[in-house]
Amino acid sequence: MAKRRSTDTPRHLKPGFIPDAEKFENVHQVAGIRTALLSPGTSEATQVALVNTGSGLRFTVALDRGGDIVDASYNQHSLTYLTANGLRPPNHAFHRDMEWLCNWPGGLLTTCGPQYIGPPRVEDGVEIGLHGHHSNTPASVEMLINPDPHRGRREMLLSLVVRDSRMFGPVIEVRRTIQCIIGQPRIQIYDQVTNRGNERSAHHWLYHVNVGYPLLDRGAEFIYRGAATYWENPPASRRPTEAALNRLKRATNPLPKHTGSSERGMVIQVPGDTNGDCHVGLINRRLGLGLELVYPATKLPRIANWQHYGPRGCYVAGIEPISGSLMGKANDSFEGAEQYLAPGQTRRYQLTMQIHDTGPALDRFARYDGKIYYVKDRE
Repeated sequence: MAKRRSTDTPRHLKPGFIPDAEKFENVHQVAGIRTALLSPGTSEATQVALVNTGSGLRFTVALDRGGDIVDASYNQHSLTYLTANGLRPPNHAFHRDMEWLCNWPGGLLTTCGPQYIGPPRVEDGVEIGLHGHHSNTPASVEMLINPDPHRGRREMLLSLVVRDSRMFGPVIEVRRTIQCIIGQPRIQIYDQVTNRGNERSAHHWLYHVNVGYPLLDRGAEFIYRGAATYWENPPASRRPTEAALNRLKRATNPLPKHTGSSERGMVIQVPGDTNGDCHVGLINRRLGLGLELVYPATKLPRIANWQHYGPRGCYVAGIEPISGSLMGKANDSFEGAEQYLAPGQTRRYQLTMQIHDTGPALDRFARYDGKIYYVKDRE
C-alpha cells in the first residue's frame, strides 16, 4: 500500500463545510480569494490576496512581499504576531545589516532566503543582511482559481512567481502555489526554488512561522521533539539543564528581561514519522486551539523555536522549519550547513498549516510531542 503524502487530507479530519450550491449565486458569500490594494492610510498601498476558506480560517497573502502570509485568524482568534510596522511595500533598502526589521510586518508566514538566512554576516565573500531578500521582493500572480461549488469544485488556488535577480546573477526563481479547500482550516504551500543563472548559487530556505497572542499565551505548549542546541541573546553564563530546556516548551507571560532585542531559542533536529513527515506546532488548551505544521523531514530537517516574550506587546515566538544553515557555515556544524544550487537545479518544498479545534484532534496532534535533549549529550 502506498504511503499517504503529507499533502493528502488526514483520515481523521471531518469533510468540513460543504456549501449548498442552490442557496447562493456568488461564491464569495461562502469562501474564495479576492485581490485588493491595502493602504495604511498613506500612499504606500500594498497588493494583497484576501483568502476566506469557509472554515473560519481567513488570511492575507502579501503579493508584494514574496507571497507570504501576514494576518491570519481562526474564528474570533488571531493566530499570529504583527509588528508595529504594519504592512508596507517592499524595498531593497532593507537588505542591509538588520534593516530588514524596519520593514517587517510579522505575520503567520515569512519566507527567508533564497540564498542566505539568519543573522547579518559575511558568507562566501558576500555581505548578507538579516534573513535574505525573499520577503522584500514582489511576486507576480500567474494564476488565481476560485472555488466553484456549482460545478463541484471546492479547491481554491493562488500561483505566484518571485525572482531574486541582478545583472550577472545570481538569478533565483521561486514558484509558489497556495492551495485551500472550502470548509477545511488548512493551508498548503508548494515552493519550487530554481537557479536560473549560469553559476552555482548558495541556497538556504526557512519558513518563519510567527505565532502571537491569543494563540500564544501563558501555558501554551510547543509540540516537537529531538536533538537540540540552545542560544540566548545576550549570551547566558551557562546553558540551561536538559530539564530546564524542556520547560521552555511551555510559553510564559511576558518576561522583563526580554526587552529590546533580548531573546532565546533552540534549533531542533526533528525526526519524521513513518511517512517521513515532521509534525510540529503549538497547542493552546485554554482556547481549545492548535496550529500544526507538517512537512517532509528530508527537505526541512531542522526547526528553530525562537522565543521573545517582550513586555508591552512585543510578545512572539517563531516555529521555523529550516533547509540549510541558520547561523552560517562558520558557526554551524550541521551536515547541511553548506548548501548550493547548480545552474538549472531546482529544490522543492512543501508545508501544510492545519488548525485543530477539538479535543480529539488536539490529542492526536500532541502525540507527536516528546523530549528534547542536547545534541552532544547523545552522540
